[in-house]
Amino acid sequence: MQTLSFIRPSRKLWLLSLALAATPLLALAQTQPAQDPAKAAMTEPQVRALLTEKGYTRMDDLDFEDGMWETDATSADGNRVDVRVNPANGDIKAEALVSNFSENDIKAKLAAAGYSKVHDVDFDDGMWKAEAERADGNDVEIHLDATSGAIVHVEND
Repeated sequence: MQTLSFIRPSRKLWLLSLALAATPLLALAQTQPAQDPAKAAMTEPQVRALLTEKGYTRMDDLDFEDGMWETDATSADGNRVDVRVNPANGDIKAEALVSNFSENDIKAKLAAAGYSKVHDVDFDDGMWKAEAERADGNDVEIHLDATSGAIVHVEND
């Protein structure tokens, strides 16, 4: 049997260590089948559950078209929108900017922030707007972010 005499002993040990470390990894890679994209795709019940979790209701005609799940739904802010869901990763795309919050959610956020007599809550141009009374008794108009619900701007009314 011929030895690898042309390789220095320290390199022999290094190559042997590398080969031994790589063997289990190669065996693992061979035993695990590649994930089939079709099996990883979201099913209709999963898409309905995701949309419900994100505040959508009244989903009509959920169909798989052009590689995406598509439906008409009512968003949390009460608007009817066309919605598309990527079956591979669950990304939701709505035809128009929608809010994750309902009118009652906004009223609750403003009450928790110390505002009272909240009224005229409206979602317009991608922004929630509401009129309320501050603790000092002044009437104000409040603008809130559609996605986070954070107060963006307050002006005297």
